[in-house]
Amino acid sequence: MSFVVGLIIGIAIGFALIIGFVRSENGRSKRRFALATTIAALARMTREDSKKLLTQEYYPSWVVFSQKQKLAWLNAHLTKIWPYVDEAASELIKANVEPILEQYRPIVLSSLTFSKLTLGTVAPQFTGVCVIEDESDGITLELEMNWDGNPSIILDVKTRLGLGLPVQVKDIAFTGVFRLIFKPLVNEFPCFGAVSFSLRKKTKMDFTLKVIGGDISAIPGVADALESTIHDAVEDSITWPVRKVIPILPGDYSDLELKPMGILEVKLVQAHGLTNKDLIGKSDPFAKLYIRPLRSKMKTSKVIFVVEDISTQHLTVKIYDDDGIQASELIGCGQVKLSELNPGKVKDVWLKLVKDLEIHRDNKDRGKVHLELLYYPHGVGNEFINPFNSTYSMTSLEKVLEDGSGGENGNFVDNQRKMVITRGVLSVTVISAEDLPPADLMGKADPFVVLTMKKTGTKNKTRVVNENLNPIWNQTFDFVVEDGLHDMLIVEVWDHDTFGKDFMGRCILTLTRVILEGEYKDNFQVEGAKSGKLSLNLKWAPQPIFRRS
Repeated sequence: MSFVVGLIIGIAIGFALIIGFVRSENGRSKRRFALATTIAALARMTREDSKKLLTQEYYPSWVVFSQKQKLAWLNAHLTKIWPYVDEAASELIKANVEPILEQYRPIVLSSLTFSKLTLGTVAPQFTGVCVIEDESDGITLELEMNWDGNPSIILDVKTRLGLGLPVQVKDIAFTGVFRLIFKPLVNEFPCFGAVSFSLRKKTKMDFTLKVIGGDISAIPGVADALESTIHDAVEDSITWPVRKVIPILPGDYSDLELKPMGILEVKLVQAHGLTNKDLIGKSDPFAKLYIRPLRSKMKTSKVIFVVEDISTQHLTVKIYDDDGIQASELIGCGQVKLSELNPGKVKDVWLKLVKDLEIHRDNKDRGKVHLELLYYPHGVGNEFINPFNSTYSMTSLEKVLEDGSGGENGNFVDNQRKMVITRGVLSVTVISAEDLPPADLMGKADPFVVLTMKKTGTKNKTRVVNENLNPIWNQTFDFVVEDGLHDMLIVEVWDHDTFGKDFMGRCILTLTRVILEGEYKDNFQVEGAKSGKLSLNLKWAPQPIFRRS
């Protein structure tokens, strides 16, 4: 009997131990899971998230000193010495800025000078500094700066009518990043030969213009002209990649000055799905393109740009609606990093438009723009002849083709000097389509393709494939092309109907790629349709012609 009782007690204790162990392990597992979740959440925390959890005195070093160092010590010293900086710098700034303002003086003004310039009592505040790592023999620093200043700046403005206006520049608010480059490094104190400075990024620059004793808006056009002049002067005189070089030790530092790196040619092919800004009728869109936002460097038709710094510059595209007499309204804009371009190779880009380049989230569909970009750097192959020279009629793309310097894709180009390949025979094989949208009530379509050369209007069309959303044609058509560099192929997909035909969508292709590569095969999205891709093979047979010297 005691044996049975002992056995029962032993089994009970064993079960209790097992249950206790299982519960302990389950609790331990839950604690581990909760800890892992917490650690994962901490790993995703940004600097801003950390600031919400901790007050400033409890910031760990990785929050305060992540990449950019705070500069409270520099701001404290700058505030102390600011009156002396103001006195020393005002005359220097006046002497250097006046020639720049004169250079950009609008035509409505006969003269533009300073009658007074002081920097005021409020010193700028540096909010951060970071070291830029690069492979050059120098040191590059970037300083973030805010300045809500109270300077005393009075411009002496004279109009073409002989009217003199004392215009005060007030309420200046500036936020930006300055870049300092100490280069080259030498073994002589202070260990660098020169220092270059530039406005790397201008986040905000606001100011107010006021005629002393009057209203500047009473004279039409003067306020806008002055604002544009000031913005252009800042943009073109000290904004990166422009830089001012100050020699510290004797030497030739001309290599530090801004120099063109190459040429960018942009072909604006088409736009799709643009937002209609007009209440009645349709928008009348046009494009502005630029690398540096200066009025003199913005293009609307001739799109050849000088590139000064391929690593940091962007191509900006802005699409406007022309409202006739009223100011044009912005439809959307976009940017392409020039660092993403391969020299000598055409990049085909569909650029999604957004409302503002500074706002990264824009859920509204504003349409997109189709571009072809060709960057050709100086010093690769034969040098460019200046494409801005009025006596020089060749585009940069023609120069690539003439020189045969387009890399592996240029092997088909004849080596004769005066030969430019623009004429040829374009062979287009319409292979197939897939996932076309249904065009009738039965969920089917009877698709065929129409091919048109834009300049000549020459057309060809495939046979009709009945009741098929994934048709196969495998038909080849030849087009004689007289000006391949400036012509376009329009490929339209139609649905055959007993009583006519219904448009389904289209693709627009320039001939740039096929001229450079000789032959290629690709799938193209059918624009204007909910779905669908076209498979095409393009081949170029050049017919060289001679250009007159």
